[in-house]
Amino acid sequence: MRVLVVEDEVGLAETIRDGLGAEGFTVDLAHDGVDGLWMATESPHGAYDVVVLDIMLPKLSGYEVCRRLRRREVWTPVLMLTAKDGDYDQADALDLGADDYLIKPFAFVVLIARLRALIRRGAPERPAILSAGDLTLDPSERRVQRAGEDVAVTPREFALLEFLIRNRGRAVTKTAIIENVWDANFNGDPNIVEVYVGYLRRKIDHPFGRAAIETVRGAGYRLADGGG
Repeated sequence: MRVLVVEDEVGLAETIRDGLGAEGFTVDLAHDGVDGLWMATESPHGAYDVVVLDIMLPKLSGYEVCRRLRRREVWTPVLMLTAKDGDYDQADALDLGADDYLIKPFAFVVLIARLRALIRRGAPERPAILSAGDLTLDPSERRVQRAGEDVAVTPREFALLEFLIRNRGRAVTKTAIIENVWDANFNGDPNIVEVYVGYLRRKIDHPFGRAAIETVRGAGYRLADGGG
């Protein structure tokens, strides 16, 4: 199993390499975003099974490396490392095509388990743009369009719409929305979901005479498969 670790903290990168090597992984290192991108796309060693990618990198951020990989249709699983614990940092990583993330400092046993899970899952090809009828969402560009027109949304609205469009045609509960768009430990008012659904309806539905986001009584919300 071949792993590319892109981490500018040389000591941490070498510790990860040595630890993964002891577990049977073959590990290559890169210490900036430019080298990491080149190795992930052009490495003479061949394709990697998974990439461990720090967010804060010299020359090219981890966000940008991940975005460019997905735009080039390189679907190698990516686990991003971040020293931050903000919801938006994690959401940004996932929006740009990362498959998982770990917050520093992390337990090595957790890193091993996450990497093995990603490798088992493999690298299925993912559509660059998600759609439901004339509604489209581009995770890498963080762009929403309806009937060919750009629609400005906030990061939270984007995350909510992405969750709905990935589950289009299926009813999703408020609890599922909170766990995936906010946080499993969210302690606020669950009616915040209704508030944000209202925001989205005013942006992607009402101006276009559509009703894409449906309220499913007793179940939650559903994005119509055909876009409403």
